Amino acid sequence: MSDTKKQSSVVSIVRQTKETAIRLELNVYGQQKLKINTGLPFFDHMLTQLALHAGWDLNLEANGDLEVDDHHLIEDVAICLGQALQQAWREQESITRYGQRLLPMDASLIMVAVDVCGRGYGITDLPFTREMIGNIATEMWKHFFYTFAINAQISLHIKAEYFDNNHHLIEASFKGLAFALREALTPKQGANSSKGSL
Repeated sequence: MSDTKKQSSVVSIVRQTKETAIRLELNVYGQQKLKINTGLPFFDHMLTQLALHAGWDLNLEANGDLEVDDHHLIEDVAICLGQALQQAWREQESITRYGQRLLPMDASLIMVAVDVCGRGYGITDLPFTREMIGNIATEMWKHFFYTFAINAQISLHIKAEYFDNNHHLIEASFKGLAFALREALTPKQGANSSKGSL
């Protein structure tokens, strides 16, 4: 019988600036209870894919200066979600640490790999052929994933093997990230690192 267990505590993050107001509650070992409202329906859709397939509970209310553009809101949500994830994984006694997923979505195929290691880094190779999807600049997705990884203190790599549809390109990336994180956060016995700690 394993002596490892999932700690299902809820992490709460509040961020208030002149540009955004964000309240977030995250349980990475949840029951897929989701309430997500950012004012950007396509962003809500992507965050829903992430939380649902990762098995999280996510309660997120975010308001921002969308009359300016999409940058501040998406960046600050990435900061808050990353900070919440970092708190959640550091509470665990021992996790699998590494996770990966090769995720197909029709004619698109996306590779996602993560190392939950305490060293934040993000490399994203998503060659969009449109400037906008769902009223969001496609350049924001690379920024979202990098900001999320830095604040979560994980190493994150996302690469499109090939794709035929920009919507599928980004949706498969969020789903792939969900499954990679689900694997990486799975509790296990034994040390996470030869150094003794992450």
